[in-house]
Amino acid sequence: MDTDEIYMKRCLELAALGLGKTYPNPMVGAVLVYKNKIIGEGWHQKAGEAHAEVYAIASVKDTALIAKATLYVNLEPCAHLGKTPPCASLIVKHKIPKVVVGCIDHFSKVSGKGIEMMREAGISVTVGVLEKECKESHKRFFTFHNKKRPYIILKWAETTDGFTAPLDQEKGKPFWITSPESKKRVHKWRTEEAAILVGTKTVELDNPSLTARLWKGEQPLRVVIDKSMKLNSSLNTFNNAAKTLVFTKEQIENTKTTTYQKINFKHTENELLNELYNREIHSVIIEGGTKTLQNFIDLNLWDEARVFIGKTKLKNGISAPKFNLEPWKTETISSDILKWYKNETLLN
Repeated sequence: MDTDEIYMKRCLELAALGLGKTYPNPMVGAVLVYKNKIIGEGWHQKAGEAHAEVYAIASVKDTALIAKATLYVNLEPCAHLGKTPPCASLIVKHKIPKVVVGCIDHFSKVSGKGIEMMREAGISVTVGVLEKECKESHKRFFTFHNKKRPYIILKWAETTDGFTAPLDQEKGKPFWITSPESKKRVHKWRTEEAAILVGTKTVELDNPSLTARLWKGEQPLRVVIDKSMKLNSSLNTFNNAAKTLVFTKEQIENTKTTTYQKINFKHTENELLNELYNREIHSVIIEGGTKTLQNFIDLNLWDEARVFIGKTKLKNGISAPKFNLEPWKTETISSDILKWYKNETLLN
């Protein structure tokens, strides 16, 4: 790993601190280096607040060194006026002589304009250091802008013999397949994404809260498909612990924490993804049920899948979703196996 890669790796570490807090903005980390020493660093902490470059510059104690330093950032500095001023202008203002960029921003208001602005000001700009890793860190942001939909994560748990629940599951009593440690991991994931989506059956049978109770962080938007308004508002999914968006066939009056959105249900999955896009939801975890998950798989509308396999056996039950892929990663969590999948057909 060369010097530029070392400092870009630090940018990625800083950027990751904003996971689950920055949408609809990307996760960005920035580092200022003078004579092989980091003199300032920062990351974008929350949408509407200062960007990573601003924090990095502000953290430098000896400001005379800024005009002699190299700035590393895992995404092209912005060139447009949004809720905050453009970072490319700030870099020019501080006369930073060299900038190393991980990857170009895919957002149309930036997309090369930040690099152009800096180069026109005489700044030396290098692009593409740890580019693959930087693009991975922006997978939610880039998917949102390139595909005009949220980044989609499928998640389910199945028994060793391939079932997600018994056929005779009692309403309101979830059937647990995995360990408490795996449940905690799922709650962590919920803090990292903008929304969680489930179908009517999942709410009916499991009565889930769909919140992050076992991990500190932001609560995601709960998204429920309830075409015929079968679900009772007293269920946990509609409590005041988080906001809920319900897709239904009829327009219903909203409540304090629940919004009802009418859609046609002719192309259900595409309709709701389009609505989530319009609401600037950059990522969604689809947690069930089996029919909902399989619909997204069959339409090839997913980016990654995380599948738990518990030690439980059922012999008969509701079959788990199916796809013919090999996991790119497998890990053990307590007594469970967690398999990670990527939708390779969508990779650029």
